[in-house]
Amino acid sequence: MPSYVVTGASRGIGLEFVRQLSASSSNTVFGLVRNKGGARELVGLSGERTNVRILEADVTSPASLKAAAAEVAKVTGGTLEYLINNAAYVQMERREYDLVKYAEESEEDLLEKDFNENFKVNVVGVIHTTNAFLPLLKAAAGKSLVKVITVSSGVGDTGLTLAAHYSAHVPYSASKAAVNMIVAKYAAQFAQDNIIFLAISPGLVDTATRPPTPEELEKIVAFIEAMKPIYPDWDGKPITPEQSVKHVLNVIEKADRKDTGAFLSHFGNKKWL
Repeated sequence: MPSYVVTGASRGIGLEFVRQLSASSSNTVFGLVRNKGGARELVGLSGERTNVRILEADVTSPASLKAAAAEVAKVTGGTLEYLINNAAYVQMERREYDLVKYAEESEEDLLEKDFNENFKVNVVGVIHTTNAFLPLLKAAAGKSLVKVITVSSGVGDTGLTLAAHYSAHVPYSASKAAVNMIVAKYAAQFAQDNIIFLAISPGLVDTATRPPTPEELEKIVAFIEAMKPIYPDWDGKPITPEQSVKHVLNVIEKADRKDTGAFLSHFGNKKWL
């Protein structure tokens, strides 16, 4: 019975991972959230499906992650086949800022704040989470191919950044580029083991729980306009979490040892949209 841990499972893509994976009764799926009280849909799903279990932990807290791993071990006998690092900090404030804008607005202190917040969750949080569950992953690797997936983003690709002249959303983009390197470092370290590490972009996904404000809509439109010259056939519309996760799970299923360390799109290549 394959076991999965999905972080950031309270909503959006994370919740959809849990929903689609638990549709098979042969899977045991652990949804990791910071606060069970704020994960109403996940709690409802766990009530409907006996193969869904909820873990409370913060990806920035190694102690809580180790406690969560211990709970998983009790259920699985000390193993874990799949870890999906989905939890992330998505910065909306100053999303339109480029590197120079911070100085122009005399907000150098916010530059440091934004970088620290993005890197704490999107990079260091992934390391803490992977390390906490690594003993379980290594135990499972003795019997089957184990996969560690980190949800990244196409805006972390330097090629796309240059081609689209996309200079905004700097701290988030930089954190995703950095976590792609972290994935490669893990792949390099465990190249001789039966564990593969992948960074996968889910595409442009609509995870909003409310209509965008005029200011948010303006930022979304600006991003779409920046991408259109690179993807002229793209309709400019985000995909749903259901569509995204279906694509990503297909990439995960097909991945083998030759792919370890790669940064791929939800199409399994470098087509980000």
